[in-house]
Amino acid sequence: MNLGMTALELARIQFAFTVSFHIVFPAISIGLASFLAVIEWRWLKTNDPVYRDLFKYWAKIFAIAFGMGVVSGVVMSYQFGTNWSEFSRIAGSVTGPLLTYEVLSAFFLEAGFLGVMLFGWGRVGPRAHFFATLMVAVGTCISMFWILSSNSWMQTPQGFSYENGIIVPEDWFAIVFNPSFPYRLAHMAAAAFLVSALLVLATSAWHLLKGRRDTLVKTSFSMAMWLLLILAPLQIFIGDMHGLNTLKHQPAKLAAMEGHWETNKEGGMPLYLFGIPDMEAEETKYAIGIPNLGSLIMTHTMDGEVKGLKEFVPEERPNSTVVFWSFRIMAGLGMLMILLALAGLVLRKNQKLYENKWLQRFAVVMGPSGFIALLAGWFTTEVGRQPWLVYGVLKTKDGLSPVSAEQVGLSLIIFVVVYCVVFGIGIYYMFKIMHKGPEFVYSQPELHADSEVIQASKRPLSSVEDELDSSNSQSTTTASNSQEHDK
Repeated sequence: MNLGMTALELARIQFAFTVSFHIVFPAISIGLASFLAVIEWRWLKTNDPVYRDLFKYWAKIFAIAFGMGVVSGVVMSYQFGTNWSEFSRIAGSVTGPLLTYEVLSAFFLEAGFLGVMLFGWGRVGPRAHFFATLMVAVGTCISMFWILSSNSWMQTPQGFSYENGIIVPEDWFAIVFNPSFPYRLAHMAAAAFLVSALLVLATSAWHLLKGRRDTLVKTSFSMAMWLLLILAPLQIFIGDMHGLNTLKHQPAKLAAMEGHWETNKEGGMPLYLFGIPDMEAEETKYAIGIPNLGSLIMTHTMDGEVKGLKEFVPEERPNSTVVFWSFRIMAGLGMLMILLALAGLVLRKNQKLYENKWLQRFAVVMGPSGFIALLAGWFTTEVGRQPWLVYGVLKTKDGLSPVSAEQVGLSLIIFVVVYCVVFGIGIYYMFKIMHKGPEFVYSQPELHADSEVIQASKRPLSSVEDELDSSNSQSTTTASNSQEHDK
């Protein structure tokens, strides 16, 4: 079952499909783990039980995302041996140890403290519990460190030699801290935090639209707004630095991102706001651009020279049509995030942050934007690297296993069906929890017996055992008890 494509095309589609499914869950885990650490720190500092209730609620979302991220990540590693065995044979001496370091340092750290974090209330002391939460958050960031190091080395490889057709590591410091790694690590970290901030913001905005005005919803909304205000402009700055690095080390990718075909030797490069790059005609059709702005952004001079795609042989050019638009989707959503953050800041100053329905609707609509921008960014960087698996060293076609199109096509169909069913159910479960919203538990202790307050789960998924069929009926009982947490 080859679906009318070659084994190489199908293998690339399969990897893109599985990694696109996978990446959203670690992004949630990375962002929410740090968010939970901040919430618990606030609880320890203020002794305000509202933060403890928020921890209890968002830990449920984290637990589901973490579980689905682990499961989908295991599948990714198997593909290196099934569809990409030649890549593993040639470059495995570099990528293998980096992924092993991720397991030894990050995964063990997360696994060791995750149980205490999720089920330790009432069984360990407050500070010990906070330490466990902090270790899980640190573990997710360490995991991101090693994964980004491996992927960045494939983008800008250094510290190796090529002997008898095999990549041999020589300088591990140069391999780990390769030229693009610092920028890509910072870019991914900010993206993960933005994903979680927008998830928290959209969930809180949904409940504000439904009439809830209690401290749980307002505090979540306020904290997410502050995060967005800090992270969105920071991400633009990091992206600019990453772009300059790409211009230096991967000029073909940069040219494809900009739909730039001719090297501008006599004037500045325009910045195209719209256009349709045509790979056959070697031009960007219907281009609408701002003169010289491309050179100003890329070289910080009005007439700086930037290589065009025609400087590279056709078989080594990335698909500009895909990269051009994926980059603009990412950048455009980033601008909307800044607009949302600034609108929230203005309304906060006017003390209308929780009452403006336009802002709340905007926040709900922007909820998925973090995931979309994240995927668009990964499509930009991965498609922009083609036709190379290890940039300038190993081409993608040379890393493929000796498999047939029928074999890859059949496994691709199975992946699509299984992923949509299994992870579709998990995502639906997360939506049900978000639809229900946070509930008062510790901040209204008179409603609960002490044994209920410190009850610990005996089963992992019982951390999300709440009855999900009920709607937000608790809003009417909690609204009268809300405190003003306007921040």
